Amino acid sequence: MEILVTGGAGYKGVKLVSKLLSKGYSVTLLDNFMYGVEPILHLVENDHLTVIRGDIRNKIESIEKYDAIFHLAGISGFPACSANPSSAHLINVEATKMLADSVRKDQLIIYASTTSFYGKSGSVCTEETAVDPVSHYGKTKYMAEKILMERENSIALRFATVFGFSPRMRMDLMVNDFTYKAMKEGVVVLFDSYAKRTFIHIDDAVAAYLFALENRNVMKGSVYNAGGNHLNFSKLEIAEAVKKYIDYRIVDSDVKDKDVRHFVVSFDKIRKLGYVPSKSLEDGIKEMMTIFKFYDYFSHYKII
Repeated sequence: MEILVTGGAGYKGVKLVSKLLSKGYSVTLLDNFMYGVEPILHLVENDHLTVIRGDIRNKIESIEKYDAIFHLAGISGFPACSANPSSAHLINVEATKMLADSVRKDQLIIYASTTSFYGKSGSVCTEETAVDPVSHYGKTKYMAEKILMERENSIALRFATVFGFSPRMRMDLMVNDFTYKAMKEGVVVLFDSYAKRTFIHIDDAVAAYLFALENRNVMKGSVYNAGGNHLNFSKLEIAEAVKKYIDYRIVDSDVKDKDVRHFVVSFDKIRKLGYVPSKSLEDGIKEMMTIFKFYDYFSHYKII
């Protein structure tokens, strides 16, 4: 198969590309490399990899040749989208529409969607739950999802919040952030500590992409929450899980979080097809502790 991964040098993208190559697929990685090329240097000698430096807002040359497209490119997260609302709309929504308009009807698109747009209901959310995006990020991701799901050969994976190590490391993700602050600062300040969200290790997120590809004939044309029922946690529960391994102080602030998400997600739909995450929250915390101890040897290394 010929596979295109947009955003292939990103946090999830680089690990997805690596896994696809290990399985023998021919992969084209498209990215603008705003964070540099270092995250993919360990892959570039693979004969089955083609690297394209490009912007998802521009038409992709020869896009019709790909059997499957993993669409990961976009501005991710509440802070980045709030800081650049116009760019977020152009990249997350308009570029996705251009992509959808450019492909053949029989080409498969697997879209990196999100559970973020379930909002602040506090209730258990399935794929049938009415969405209520509370951030510009959530709104743009939902608009893009709707565009892609108007075509027959798309699969949308609504991912839980990811954690764990990647060559293109992200520190703005809750589990990674809490572990780092506990180790380096000795304190974590919680805003809306009761608020529940759902989580998934990056390796399990990559496994979900592969699961969708391998089960495309069953899954195409539908939306799936991607994660595990055992990985719904409040912010306080995350902080207390970190505290089992690191002695630090948890401060419960009265200040309200601007990112007011609060929900529990059901993953029964994808679980019934056979997908279940294999890594626990504790696995991710211990992995991050190892990585951050390693960073101590290289104090000049900038963690993005």
